[in-house]
Amino acid sequence: MTDDDRWAALLRRDPAADWAFVYSVRTTGVYCRPSCPARRPNRANVRFHAGPADAERAGFRACLRCGPAAGHRAAVAEACRLIAAADDPPDLAALADAAGLSRFHFHRVFKQLVGVTPKAYAAAERGRRAREQLAAGATVTAAAAGFGSASRFYAAAPGQLGMAPSAYRAGGRGEAIRFAVGASSLGSVLVAATDVGVCAVFLGDDPDTLAAELRRRFPKADVQPADAAFDAWVSKVVALVEAPAAAFGLPLDLRGTAFQVRVWEALRRIPAGTTTTYAKLAEQLGQPTAARAVARACATNHVSVAVPCHRVVGATGALTGYRWGVERKAELLKREGAG
Repeated sequence: MTDDDRWAALLRRDPAADWAFVYSVRTTGVYCRPSCPARRPNRANVRFHAGPADAERAGFRACLRCGPAAGHRAAVAEACRLIAAADDPPDLAALADAAGLSRFHFHRVFKQLVGVTPKAYAAAERGRRAREQLAAGATVTAAAAGFGSASRFYAAAPGQLGMAPSAYRAGGRGEAIRFAVGASSLGSVLVAATDVGVCAVFLGDDPDTLAAELRRRFPKADVQPADAAFDAWVSKVVALVEAPAAAFGLPLDLRGTAFQVRVWEALRRIPAGTTTTYAKLAEQLGQPTAARAVARACATNHVSVAVPCHRVVGATGALTGYRWGVERKAELLKREGAG
């Protein structure tokens, strides 16, 4: 649709366009659905957005009359429930039909609110189930059931589990994790990695304490100091601590539930130099009542700075807690220009 098409849909209050875009009004600071019954705005004051998330990032608030975000979030929340409850992931067409949308619009709305595509969300749910089953003592064959075939499960295992299924079932026994500790202006920085990527970045005062915490995190893995070649990885992480607005150029091995991974990926999309709140982050994920769960996911983030949970603050703007110390959080935000 062109902006002229969108304006025409707005003028006729076309409900069919409600899933295609929202519009904001500069003079009121509000964004609405195209079908909103409010008085038509002046064209010069109107701006079009792909969806509620785009409008909110631009600084507009939702219209209380037409509730432009509510329908989107309800449909996406129901889709997430269907994915989580299904033995086999529903296909895109089935999810879109359940939401009453075209496949294109559903796919776009889902990604805007959740941060990942329906396919990626379903893959994360399969991984979560497999982790829970293996941790509970299920056989690898049973855990592979949701993947359609054992070969698909083994192919997906490095990304889903961070290790081979048999190693995960054994609590990480035999998995190799390399680590080293560097020095930064914020104290010691421990960096650990698997064959998949960086799995931990810890900040603290004592290298031995950080190493002990890493071993508690991976109690049955083969956790060993890295060789000299690993120093380049440590240098990149230390450079990120010194300048947290810089891009992180190393692969990550993020391990958690589907919800935790969604939160961590959402954290990585927060622009440097800005902050958000736990409540706003929950709304962006399509779960506006999950602020506390978002806070818990932030607290369980093991890859500090690279997954910037320091950019999330309390509703009043207070820094609240930070696993590595509120003073470090304040300094990281200051270095980004947000504090």
